[in-house]
Amino acid sequence: MVQLRYYNVAATSVLISVLFTKKICLPSFYRPAFAARCSYSTMKMSTTKKEAAFGSWASPLTADLVASSGKKLGGISVSGHGSFILLEGRPTESGRGVLVQHIDGPNDVFKDITPSEFNVRTLVHEYGGGAFTIDGDDVIFSNYKDQRLYLQSLTSGGQPIPLTPDYGGNEVRYADGVVDRRLNRFITVREDNRLKNKEPVNEIVAVELSGDNIKEPEVLVTGNDFYSFPRLNTDASRIAWIEWSHPCLPWDKSELWIGDLSSEGKILKKSCVAGKSGVIESPTEPKWSSKGDLFYISDRETGFWNLYCWDAKKDCSSAILPMEAEFSRPAWGFGNSSYEILDDCTILCSYRNKGKSNIGILDLMSHSFKQLRLPFTEIFDLLVRDNWLFVEVASPSQPLSVAKVNLGSIDSMNLDYTVLWSSNSLKLSEYSPYLSTPDIIEFPTERSGQTAFANFYPPHNDDYCAPAAEKPPLLVRCHGGPTAEARTSLNLSIQFWTSRGWAVADVNYGGSTGYGREYRERLYGAWGIVDVDDCCSCAKFLVRYPIIDSLRTPFWYGCWYIMMFYIFKFVFYGYGHATLVLPSFMF
Repeated sequence: MVQLRYYNVAATSVLISVLFTKKICLPSFYRPAFAARCSYSTMKMSTTKKEAAFGSWASPLTADLVASSGKKLGGISVSGHGSFILLEGRPTESGRGVLVQHIDGPNDVFKDITPSEFNVRTLVHEYGGGAFTIDGDDVIFSNYKDQRLYLQSLTSGGQPIPLTPDYGGNEVRYADGVVDRRLNRFITVREDNRLKNKEPVNEIVAVELSGDNIKEPEVLVTGNDFYSFPRLNTDASRIAWIEWSHPCLPWDKSELWIGDLSSEGKILKKSCVAGKSGVIESPTEPKWSSKGDLFYISDRETGFWNLYCWDAKKDCSSAILPMEAEFSRPAWGFGNSSYEILDDCTILCSYRNKGKSNIGILDLMSHSFKQLRLPFTEIFDLLVRDNWLFVEVASPSQPLSVAKVNLGSIDSMNLDYTVLWSSNSLKLSEYSPYLSTPDIIEFPTERSGQTAFANFYPPHNDDYCAPAAEKPPLLVRCHGGPTAEARTSLNLSIQFWTSRGWAVADVNYGGSTGYGREYRERLYGAWGIVDVDDCCSCAKFLVRYPIIDSLRTPFWYGCWYIMMFYIFKFVFYGYGHATLVLPSFMF
């Protein structure tokens, strides 16, 4: 996906150590309450704590432990018999993607589904996602090495069989599919890279599922630059999809289309439901109700990704829950699922507001909305089967995990849940004395009237306290992006520093997602300016509190081009002098 590649010039972390030489007076927006919460000069020695300077504390969170403890999550699903299945990326196997199945019982056992010679991963749009689909007791998945689609039975134990032709390489790729049971085929996005020195060709195609006679997939939709979210209605008589074209990205401007399917599976006619010519919006995540209405998410009216419904009879769309909150995420990869239609009158949805996720239930008949309670700050990718919700969750004390929630407990508001899977295999209870909990802070930027956000982590280690009146150094982290977001989920890379006596500010600079279109578009025409300014504004905001050491404020960047602008700003604009520290893997 060429249009996305130049956004991440280098997906590496670079550390810049900047020593401020100027003193700054306290500003008018100084908040004593926040300073009191983060005041370290009041720490008292106890019989169990050692006194040592901030930044010198010993911590069991070693670099080896941080680097080896995290598994990736590539999607979740449920089999026809109700068995929970997820895609696990394993750092111990060079990142190999393995489908694992949960075995009910007292010990929460998982067993591997994917044979050792396969790696479940797709390269469509380079960022992948949507690499597998469960249909009853069969799984259809993309294999990393050859990018072909394979069909595997979950019950017979047989080897996966190929569904798509072998082109002698991995140039033809597939992602984000749905099974058309009526015609025994798999409808999916295909990316063809066989035309050298030209843009890849993206199309929506149909792949036969018989596996007996491998045929060239049938092209259903073509002509635009990119496609995602092919979704069938209940009786497979209609299909919906998202498409967009250069130079736009899917969160800039996209279109939602529908088409009528003939008895032979051909699209007889198609029409644009959202994102028509001249309308600036970015519809995403289409889903059909059982009665044929099409729900989707768009930022058309409020500037935030909100829920909409297209009425099939009236051929018009309307917002069903306007809020200044984001009900979806940017579609870097495939497979986002931010809401589930429980029945024709009820929708379960997750949403983000100023750095925190929530979950709620919407009654379409009464137009009422009730927020539900789960003890997590990150909630996304919902999947409902029967009376159970499977959902990806995280919090400052909980790494990326999958929770199984009893929807029968909705009336109590506090939902009953169990954690089925965790990305971290550590016994985190043993490390809780060394974990810092972040505050979400809002600070003024250099642009009049604008504010930005950051997750501020104070240093924390129960084994140590600092000398009286000493303030800790601050590490300012700038996430890669631009349309990523610094999240509050447990991040051991951050805890590595805070457990050693550093404070960390993880900045959601202008351009980050989770705050609406206007915030997302602040970087337009100002890459390396707004993001750098916001990170510097965050540092200055915290320096002006009596809670960090202004002489020790390094910056930790996710993108090389941001680092270069930062050096220019601080060296040539007189904030101080900079010492550049590059890790060896940069050379």
